[in-house]
Amino acid sequence: MLALLLIIALARLMGWLLRRIHQPAVIGEVVAGIALGPSLLGRLWPEAASVLFPAEISPLSSVLAPIGVILFMFLVGLDVNTDLLRQGSHNSVAISHASILSPFLLGSTAALWMYSSYSAPGVSFTVFSLFLGISLSVTAFPVLARILTDSRMQRSKIGVLALTCAAVDDVTAWCLLALLSSVAQAEPERAVLPLVLTILFVAAVLMSRPLLLRLVRFQDSRGTLTQGAVAIVFMSLLACALATEWIGIHALFGAFLLGAVIPHDSLVATEMRGKLEDTVVILLLPAFFAFTGMRTEIGLLQGSEHWMFCGLIIILASVGKFGGSYVAARLTGLDANIAASIGVLMNTRGLMELIVLNLGLDLGILSPTLVRDVRHHGPGHNSRDVTDPPLSSPPKRTRFDGQHCICREFRLLTADRSALTA
Repeated sequence: MLALLLIIALARLMGWLLRRIHQPAVIGEVVAGIALGPSLLGRLWPEAASVLFPAEISPLSSVLAPIGVILFMFLVGLDVNTDLLRQGSHNSVAISHASILSPFLLGSTAALWMYSSYSAPGVSFTVFSLFLGISLSVTAFPVLARILTDSRMQRSKIGVLALTCAAVDDVTAWCLLALLSSVAQAEPERAVLPLVLTILFVAAVLMSRPLLLRLVRFQDSRGTLTQGAVAIVFMSLLACALATEWIGIHALFGAFLLGAVIPHDSLVATEMRGKLEDTVVILLLPAFFAFTGMRTEIGLLQGSEHWMFCGLIIILASVGKFGGSYVAARLTGLDANIAASIGVLMNTRGLMELIVLNLGLDLGILSPTLVRDVRHHGPGHNSRDVTDPPLSSPPKRTRFDGQHCICREFRLLTADRSALTA
């Protein structure tokens, strides 16, 4: 409990300081985690780090991480105005795919210079370049949602458009990742499965929306939200999260989609926000982003070559995302200011990319050195995974499946004491 108290206290303090200079609080929370992690406290005073953050905090962090983020994405979905969403649907599809294509091409081209130094043994150039391109194309959906919420933009036209673009962006990236994984493992029959299951899941949710609307109207007529209705909402939330986790496109999307199909101005949405918002935003979410920062160890990047490629990755990922989003937004009729805002918002990185990188490591496509370089770019960036093999040992090849991917991601939050005192 002392560890959680320190994390939340410092995260809230740093978030408040960042808001004072007109920056999102999530940046302060990540900075707080970096300060309490191996980059600062673990390096300057490792004994204190081992006492304050012992291995016993692992079960706590493994529970806080998925619950906090899933509930938060559900709240974000509740705030989405579907009328604005329908109005900008053609914009979001064009922008999201352009924001994938541009950094993908840049990352694949950069592989020409990075393949010899950073690919794992036995990996073809084609597979390496495609995977590097995908790893630069992903947007950190929960980080973007948090920034929009902190800025009170989640209900605005720009906010709804950015959230929709990020959702389409990441679902597309996951389908591409499944395709690449099947190519790397010579299993082409697995390539289209996530795409088909995703379409079926979205269709099932939309088909069940009339039943959900009947519940919403019934609760509106009563003027109060019953415990039975709350139980139905929570069970639906868990079912959607589990379904998308099993498909392999991340539990966050199921939670977000369920929130989005509930009318944002209904009694159910208002009451659920009132019941969950303070607990999630004040307790669970700052702890999650602080734990993200605590996994970052900047000192792992050593030598001018690693820093040069780290800088190159940051530039390519940022320019590619911004450029692709901006050009597509302008071509779909948005003015320059909105297009630039979308380009900046789509540049959030972190949680989703971490999953992609770890999967590349498990499949034997990327070397541990490259994974550590790429993890240092973007807000909410992450560095070492304590389950990574040492640099001298070859990565283990494994199958791609959504459940393994999600479990591995949240296992990162249960890093043992060696991660904090390295």
